[in-house]
Amino acid sequence: MNIFYIPKIKGNSIVLDEAESKHCVRVLRLSKGDEITLVDGRGGLYVAQIINPDSRHCEIEITSCQVEVGKRNYHIHIAIAPTKNIERFEWFIEKATEIGIDEITPVLCFHSERKILKTERLEKILVSAMKQSLKAYLPKLNQMSDYNSFINNSVPGQKFIAHCYSGEKGILQNEVISNKDVTVLIGPEGDFSEEEVKNAMEKGFREISLGKSRLRTETAGIVACHTVNLVNEKNEQNF
Repeated sequence: MNIFYIPKIKGNSIVLDEAESKHCVRVLRLSKGDEITLVDGRGGLYVAQIINPDSRHCEIEITSCQVEVGKRNYHIHIAIAPTKNIERFEWFIEKATEIGIDEITPVLCFHSERKILKTERLEKILVSAMKQSLKAYLPKLNQMSDYNSFINNSVPGQKFIAHCYSGEKGILQNEVISNKDVTVLIGPEGDFSEEEVKNAMEKGFREISLGKSRLRTETAGIVACHTVNLVNEKNEQNF
């Protein structure tokens, strides 16, 4: 299936942008009359036919449309400190998109080593991962937020903070309630400071563990994302 991303689809006649036109005509070598699939990142999935296979301005016509494709009744939000090595963070957002995530907020923590984040390349990775995994919803990538500002804002649904300090903590898979919105805080390479954990708990976040292994930041983000999806999918199968 050849999937193309157009964020705002209006009417039945569409012209692909130059990048998508080039991919369609020169890379995939599609021609007049061939069918392609479009997604708008908001749940819309469209089937279209190529009218004019121009490598810079490929014209297409939509023939059918589906809405809310793959829509879920819960929202997964991972607030995570970007890694010092940006490739590891890019890996996280790519794999989280493939697994299924709705929102990502990079957070600047006390022990954060990466304090600046350019989002243009990250947005392209999200789009590519959405298309590759045949999804119709594009995860929302927020601007980097100061940690305290983030936890002080109203965060809906279940709220968890994963950290490596000792103490009694529930396992995420046992704490998540299915069919409810979930936000999980994941700290930087040096973990959250004890004060950050304390402040989060005062704001209603619950301490959780992601298992016995000590995980890298990006791995912890993936484990959290996969765990929430797995709990919800398991619940769906039981009905």
